[in-house]
Amino acid sequence: MSKVLVIGGGAAGMFAAITAARNGHKVCLFEKNERLGKKLFITGKGRCNITNACDMETLLSSVVSNPRFLYSSFYGCTNQEVIQFFEELGVRTKIERGERVFPVSDHSSDVIRAMEKEMKRLKVQVRLKEEAVRISVKNGEFSHAELACGEYISGDACIVATGGLSYPSTGSTGDGYRFASECGHTLTPCMPSLVPMEVKENWVRELMGLSLRNVSASIYQGKKRLYQEFGEMLFTHYGVSGPIILSASSFVGQKLKDRELRLEIDLKPGLLEEQLDQRVRRDFEENQNRQFKNALGKLFPSKLLPVMVELSGIPPEKKVNVISKEERQRFVHQIKHLTMTLTGLRDYNEAIITRGGVKTKEIQPGTMESKYVKGLYFAGEVLDLDALTGGFNLQIAWSTGYAAGSSIPFV
Repeated sequence: MSKVLVIGGGAAGMFAAITAARNGHKVCLFEKNERLGKKLFITGKGRCNITNACDMETLLSSVVSNPRFLYSSFYGCTNQEVIQFFEELGVRTKIERGERVFPVSDHSSDVIRAMEKEMKRLKVQVRLKEEAVRISVKNGEFSHAELACGEYISGDACIVATGGLSYPSTGSTGDGYRFASECGHTLTPCMPSLVPMEVKENWVRELMGLSLRNVSASIYQGKKRLYQEFGEMLFTHYGVSGPIILSASSFVGQKLKDRELRLEIDLKPGLLEEQLDQRVRRDFEENQNRQFKNALGKLFPSKLLPVMVELSGIPPEKKVNVISKEERQRFVHQIKHLTMTLTGLRDYNEAIITRGGVKTKEIQPGTMESKYVKGLYFAGEVLDLDALTGGFNLQIAWSTGYAAGSSIPFV
């Protein structure tokens, strides 16, 4: 039996603690908040998107940073095993659109409660409102952790699962980055990811709250396309959000730090421009005696109508039957290329995850142990690992937590 310290009571920390305890180790978990799983509680809009039920190839391809590093841990603790783990703890699950897995109850609290109950059964010592402030290393091995209260806690191994910088109100304030740095590790620069983006054009504010489904978003730097995805997006008071926009931030966030990018929305991706032109012509023929602004009811949601009319350059009161072919074709092009200027990312308060962190080249991929400090492990978002939305980031937390918890030797 080894004495294992786990710093951080989020998804990765709790999973690591349970795994280590099931392997017969004495485990003590330290969480600086007043309760466990504070960030887990708000994931998936409070429903907790536990994982994704896709095949392994899709799982790995959904990881944006360092997917190869996760090969061992993803196979060591698969998404199907995670589902089974929670089912065995009494959390019944269901699979929704995009293979996303949720608790049947739609309550993240059920996921947290099940893990708390299992830790209690395994006699994991959970110390809430206890903040670790320093990790000490002696002769290249983990020695002890120092708490804010001044107490020194020695152990045979330490798993750092402190999360990143996103949603700092949940306690994710980058403590693990400091621990890693003080122990000689390199940090990949951090930035918000899976985060909404800001837009320059003022008309976007008029669309606040409008959600668009089945649209295609493309992001360009000059003529070079950096990203394209089909799905759902949302307009906000500052710009754009929603699943395809959040995913886009993972790919273009770095570029947006020092330049503006062009976002183009195809509002009718199912139609070629020629087909859409025929559709618009039919609508115009049906409404030939009406004003332009009153002839578009079948094309767009009502909130989008005035904006599309304004951007078209066609006078709103102009009768449809006198709109020229050139005007109509420009309008059709606009529908296929609704263009905005992206100016930047929102901050960590709105970011689902953090991109960057402890450099994976300095961590053993099969065990999550530091290559520099024996007995020191890292799991979850503190590592330079991030993925798209859909349960993939929680799978990273479970798999890396499992790898760390199951790799600790007996002393």
